[in-house]
Amino acid sequence: MTQATRYLTAIWQALGGAPDAVERVAVTGAGSLPSVFPVTDLAAASVAVAGLAASDLIGGPAVTVDRRLASFWFGFSLRPQGWKLPPAWDAVAGDYRAADGWVRLHTNAPHHRAAALSVLGTAADRAAVADAVACWPAARLEAAVVAAGGCAAEMRGLEAWADHPQGRAVASAPLLELEPAVVPADRPAWTPDPARPLAGLRVLDLTRVLAGPVATRFLAGLGADVLRIDPPDWNEDAVVPDVTLGKRCARLDLHRPDDLALLKALLARADVLVHGYRPDALTRLGLGAEQRRALNPGLVDICLDAYGWGGPWAGRRGFDSLVQMSSGIADAGMRTLGRDAPTPLPVQALDHATGYILAAMVLRGLAHRSRTGRGMTGRTSLAATAGLLVGLAGPELDTAPLASETPADFSPAVEVTAWGPVRRFLPPVLVAGAPLAWDRPAEPLGSSVPTWD
Repeated sequence: MTQATRYLTAIWQALGGAPDAVERVAVTGAGSLPSVFPVTDLAAASVAVAGLAASDLIGGPAVTVDRRLASFWFGFSLRPQGWKLPPAWDAVAGDYRAADGWVRLHTNAPHHRAAALSVLGTAADRAAVADAVACWPAARLEAAVVAAGGCAAEMRGLEAWADHPQGRAVASAPLLELEPAVVPADRPAWTPDPARPLAGLRVLDLTRVLAGPVATRFLAGLGADVLRIDPPDWNEDAVVPDVTLGKRCARLDLHRPDDLALLKALLARADVLVHGYRPDALTRLGLGAEQRRALNPGLVDICLDAYGWGGPWAGRRGFDSLVQMSSGIADAGMRTLGRDAPTPLPVQALDHATGYILAAMVLRGLAHRSRTGRGMTGRTSLAATAGLLVGLAGPELDTAPLASETPADFSPAVEVTAWGPVRRFLPPVLVAGAPLAWDRPAEPLGSSVPTWD
């Protein structure tokens, strides 16, 4: 069994799929991203499981995954033509040497940056931040920034994470949870189109960087009407052109009663909800799990978080780069390669892999709803994906490099976006008879009206 097949089988088993279905998947190509973990194998497997779930929905055609293209999509799926993407990171974000180790500060969001700077008592100057961090023990600084509403992670080793209460909680939980809804619902009239499996379905996207948007981008590629909702002041400049492909993007201020009522109306007519809010956030808005199910009994309701759904860090704010620090991945990269600083994965692999797993969860939920009329509820986490990557990694790594990208790797069509023209990589997965295709170019957040009509 190849490493990619090992990952694919584990994910598909967690989804409750028939074991022999994995035989319909062919992984092609050679080479790997440079890493001390099998990142390209995880990329191929997670893309494959989303494709396999789509295949199951329409009767089981063959699935082919290009591991090289999957690796490229785990970076950026596009190449701007004559313009540049903004920087991916805020000037303060990054790894800092603390008094007894390393800490990563995630400061891309203004309120997260303000929280970190308030704890450190310094201005938004990288040198000043470095001097301030050097005076703090890593664990104490992590706790202080998190308590202030910010995002930070001490670099821990693999063994330290395995012994940590949150590491133990993640290890004892399944990779994902996917359960049928108890509340009965009318069986939908919708049936999947073998050529456009999700045509006619509505997906409400309440996610932010990066796993959730990756999931809903895949669903849009299968023909779903994806409507993303963001608050008035939110943006993700560096990744929006990458992840809004095929979607409509609107804004609502959920602190305004009229906007909250509109969101509830959208939810009531949705087929799928994908969300990454902290566990109590929707509840405070009157949209807890029971309220969502009452509004829409047949909803396929799928969510994610960073650190898992049990343990002392359940609900903690987090991002891919922070989970890599917490879970031992960045430390393992540093030690194995003999570096003198944290060495994370070459791409945001936890985000992207979790995104395709989320898409597969949605597709499995829709298949169940088509059979029974009942919705489904599911959840997973970035930390669970980190556990999968590390826990199933074999002793042998493919160290052959990927072949460099060429013009033949891109779609022949030029995508015209609000930022400028782009070339998009060819899709990394092909479901026979149902190729991924996006009906809309990427668009800025807030460009569309929040309506299904």
